[in-house]
Amino acid sequence: MTDLHAQHVDGYGTVRVRALDPEGDAALIHSWVSDERAAFWGMNGLTRDQVAEIYAHMATLDTHHAHLVTKDGEPAALFQTYEPSADRVGECYDVRPGDLGVHLLLAPAGPGGPLPGWTSALLTAVTTYALRILDRQRIVVDPDVRNTRAIARFERQGFRRGPAVVLPEVDLPDVYLPEKHAQLAFLDRAVAFPG
Repeated sequence: MTDLHAQHVDGYGTVRVRALDPEGDAALIHSWVSDERAAFWGMNGLTRDQVAEIYAHMATLDTHHAHLVTKDGEPAALFQTYEPSADRVGECYDVRPGDLGVHLLLAPAGPGGPLPGWTSALLTAVTTYALRILDRQRIVVDPDVRNTRAIARFERQGFRRGPAVVLPEVDLPDVYLPEKHAQLAFLDRAVAFPG
């Protein structure tokens, strides 16, 4: 598949973003979302085929996109982007022109454990893609309020904490999402890339 973005990160390697292949990447993504550490992702208990169906459905949408992020060719993260005005988060804050919602699920750490500074380096690459390549003005994230590690990680990256909100349940023929208590946080392009 064609890379949508490639960026060399000093000391870490080359980070690439490409569209997720719903069928070809299903086993990998299923292994990540089934892991207990991914409980906040909300897909624990789903089968590989159910995960493939969810991402196949997402691939039909113009407003929501799933990506696989790699580092030096090795899978590193699942990265989703979406239009907040076409998502339940848009019911919970004043969406501005140029906003882009993102979700990020990191791959499990390798056998040597997490590489210090890697999460920050990865976030720099995906925020560059979202803000510069996709030409957006602001990113919004909506981690579960109980996911204090993710919230702290985003704040260290320069995200400004917004309100805690309740994302409403979505129950449609192709999509079901339970109600979610989320902590909104925002990263302005001018903060991420001053000057």
